[in-house]
Amino acid sequence: MSQISWLWTYLKGNRARLTAGFFLSAITSGMIILNPMLSQRLIDDVITPGNTKPLIPLLATMLVIQVTRLSLRYIMHNFCFEFESNIAMTILRHDMFKMVQGQDFRFLGKFPTGNLMTRMTQDLDRVRHTVAWVTFMFVDSVVLFAAAFTFLLFVNWQLALCLTSITPFILWISHRFMKIIRPRFVLLREKLTDLGTVVTENIDGNRVVKAFAREDHEIRKFEVHNAEFRDVSCENAIIAARYNPALEGLSQLLLVITLVVGGIFLIRGQLTAGQYLSFSSLTWALAGPLRMMAALLADIERYNATATMLKEVVEAPQGYHDSPDSLELKERPAGGIEFKDVNLIINGNSILKDVSFKACPGDTIGILGSTGSGKTSLINLLTHFYEPTSGEVLLDGVDVRKYTLSSLRRNIGLAMQDVFLFSDAVKGNIAYGRPELDEESIVRRAVQADADHFIRQMEKGYETLVGERGTGLSGGQKQRIALARALAISPAILILDDTTSAVDSETEQYIQDQLRNLDFPCTKIIIAQRISSFRGANQILVMDKGRIVERGRHEELLKNKGFYHYIWSLQYNAGTEAGWNREAGGANNEA
Repeated sequence: MSQISWLWTYLKGNRARLTAGFFLSAITSGMIILNPMLSQRLIDDVITPGNTKPLIPLLATMLVIQVTRLSLRYIMHNFCFEFESNIAMTILRHDMFKMVQGQDFRFLGKFPTGNLMTRMTQDLDRVRHTVAWVTFMFVDSVVLFAAAFTFLLFVNWQLALCLTSITPFILWISHRFMKIIRPRFVLLREKLTDLGTVVTENIDGNRVVKAFAREDHEIRKFEVHNAEFRDVSCENAIIAARYNPALEGLSQLLLVITLVVGGIFLIRGQLTAGQYLSFSSLTWALAGPLRMMAALLADIERYNATATMLKEVVEAPQGYHDSPDSLELKERPAGGIEFKDVNLIINGNSILKDVSFKACPGDTIGILGSTGSGKTSLINLLTHFYEPTSGEVLLDGVDVRKYTLSSLRRNIGLAMQDVFLFSDAVKGNIAYGRPELDEESIVRRAVQADADHFIRQMEKGYETLVGERGTGLSGGQKQRIALARALAISPAILILDDTTSAVDSETEQYIQDQLRNLDFPCTKIIIAQRISSFRGANQILVMDKGRIVERGRHEELLKNKGFYHYIWSLQYNAGTEAGWNREAGGANNEA
């Protein structure tokens, strides 16, 4: 019941309509015994003695009771449970989405996209089904059974006890069924998540699959997960099939008891014809709830498995967030950056080691290094996507952890190599960080990113809808739109992480010229593999294995004959006489 109480607690502020629904469910379920009571009078007081005087009033009363009951049921179902179930689903989905938005990379690494999609769609629909149907059916069953049993006790307690004598057996079978089926539904939910993850990954990675002609492999992998989900579903159905006949048979045994024992009582005169009719009319009111027991318990266990998954997201530890004393950047920062003895350890792996450097406002910092050297981790710390294990990352002399996340990130323009574009118009993607940006400003930023000419060649220009993740655009085009998006917010710090890796040298030179002559001051951090991307930088950092192994201007680094000189030699065909010994951590290695 802990998951039910969690949902009830979660609906705080929206319980009035649901409470009214439970009340109407109990009232209308209890009203079911009224017409059998009147039917008893109809037989014993009207038909048997031949007294027709009460006939019309009794029939009219039975009709009014039935119409009233059905009207209340209509209100209960449509305006209480259906309405409240959709409110519950909407609130949960909102809070889940808000929680995901507030999480950091650690959380997103734990929950794959397919996993989260399943939780925010199918799992939430299970919650809606539980609130809209399972809850009131449970109340219906309990109240109906209790009301019918109480009424039949007053009619003939011996026959009523005979009918309920099988209830302990039904409860015992139901308990065993719940004990077995509970872990099975958890397993089924896990298989569904795995299946959703496979589908999502294949949709996102469709180009890679086709590029390597791995369609057959992916189909086989999907079939394995699909078969696992099918097998668990079928096994659950088999388990239910083992218990349902017993529950169904025991509930139907009530009819046999009514016919046999009730018939004997009727022959002996211990039961009138009207009383026997009452028992016959209400046998289903005892059998129905018992028959529904297995289905309701199965639904409750499905909900319990679902709620456990939802709680993992809704109640997940919050990622990096603002503290009560966080500073709001109300004015545009100057853009001074300083890393002081920064170390970063993630999952036990040392990513950055004793990193220190300083950039004055307006400086251009170039960062070069091999794959996995920690280049991107630097900007993840600056944007507060991660926090350093030790040391400080300062913006204008203040630790970035002391700023509110939103005000910090609003002043940092970020353009990554792996570009994500939204399913929106081109101008909407460029103005994503500043939706109020006018069209003239959007075009100016596109010109600076060398994107204006190819955008104008599109069918609808800046109004052209971009497909999901930029489908239909080349890698270089997507990178230039991403650069325009970063420039559109006029950031105090502009970070380019391999942003021009997919453009030609002429375009790269044009973009560099534009960046040198921006109409707003900003500090630039350029991460690239091509030395041409930052050869005019105020300072170039060369990274290897999480450390800064060289630093200086272009000319100074060439004189050092280290890793930077080695890369320059390779890229400009200047010979490779100055080798690079990685194991030596930066020592020259004569070829």
